[in-house]
Amino acid sequence: MVDLKIINKFPDDFTFGVATSSYQIEGNSFGKSGLSHWDNFSKQDGRVFNNESGNIACAHVINYKEDVKLIADAGFSAYRFSFSWPRILPEGKGTINKEGISFYDKLIDELLENNLKTYSTLYHWDLPEIFMSKGGWKNRDTTKWFADFTDIIMRSFSDRLDSIATINEPWCVSWLSHYLGEHAPGERSIESGVKTMHMILVAHAEAMQVIRSHNYNNAGIVLNKQYVQPFNDIPETLKVTNLADEIHNLWFDEAIFNGVYPSQTLDLFSQYMPINYEKDLAQISQPLDWVGINYYTRSLIKIDPSESFLGYKSVNGDLDITDMGWEIFPKGLRTLIERLHKEYSKKIPIYVTENGMANNDVIVDGKINDSKRIKFYNDHLIECFKLLENGIPLKGYFAWSLLDNFEWAFGYSKRFGLVYVDFDNLTRVPKLSWEEFRRYLKS
Repeated sequence: MVDLKIINKFPDDFTFGVATSSYQIEGNSFGKSGLSHWDNFSKQDGRVFNNESGNIACAHVINYKEDVKLIADAGFSAYRFSFSWPRILPEGKGTINKEGISFYDKLIDELLENNLKTYSTLYHWDLPEIFMSKGGWKNRDTTKWFADFTDIIMRSFSDRLDSIATINEPWCVSWLSHYLGEHAPGERSIESGVKTMHMILVAHAEAMQVIRSHNYNNAGIVLNKQYVQPFNDIPETLKVTNLADEIHNLWFDEAIFNGVYPSQTLDLFSQYMPINYEKDLAQISQPLDWVGINYYTRSLIKIDPSESFLGYKSVNGDLDITDMGWEIFPKGLRTLIERLHKEYSKKIPIYVTENGMANNDVIVDGKINDSKRIKFYNDHLIECFKLLENGIPLKGYFAWSLLDNFEWAFGYSKRFGLVYVDFDNLTRVPKLSWEEFRRYLKS
């Protein structure tokens, strides 16, 4: 069986962590949390598997001490978590929920007591539902309200946070959710998709300015990367593959690091862009202290005349797939980070902030043998080690995820965790992958 002895090759100062997000594990029925747009989205028929929601999730708000112990006992040195905006501000702005502040106070203290570094994210997709009637992320005011939320986080917790990310996966917040309609709020509008592709970067910029006003200097953003390849080598396919690469990857790289948008996509988007968007680009491209990369899969890009706006669709090839139906392509992680480092991020530290796989895990005799997941991690860690050998400043790797959790539109049907969660009684059972990380991280 494949093991994770590759871990022994990494330098002592390399950070191995594990990641989660607030809505996916906390249970927003606890602690007087407000509603997010995911609560409304999950009630709409056909949006989320079985109309499931994060109402209970893993009840992490109640079980956080057990969960932190699982992180520490596995030998990880860091935990990446997110703050829930509606937990802190049930109305999105205005009155602060003291129970929300108290929960994160206790969580952070528990992490520090267990010698775990605190890697936080300000926004991992749980927008207060109350803002949807005002246009959500299409409304520039939302970026100002996000800045106000950021200020509360900074005043309350920044002295105990080792790292802060502004936004998790801006492509998912914007394009996936407002053009493809797969995530909350589930819009399928060219105008909404384009407008939010810009506004989510404005939100990042507004938050960064607040963070800097508190003299904090370890802040960045987390970008989800998809490795795209052409389905064939005809010129039309190569052209739409470049477009797909720009929309998924380079839109954010170019704006954040160069203060511009890539030309092919901007030509396509131009009539839908917010008025005077150019004036925001200087603020969007303010310096970062680090950049995070989430990576799961590749896509083959195929011409699709039925897709009238983009002209392409993403399809699978002949690689092995995860339980999500995503192809497993470890080399894509290294290739994307090599390009990011060479062409954009230059000398700043890079972190793999999410990497993992859904597997159809079952308990047999009280144990979960997820050897496919161990192989997935091993193969991706080999690519990470190659990056280090090539002098690229990769500083950490966060496995997704600590727990089986609410997997967005897939509800509780997909399991990404190192730890199995029985969603009937919320019992936690470490999987073989958890044991394997512990075997090498502890040594």
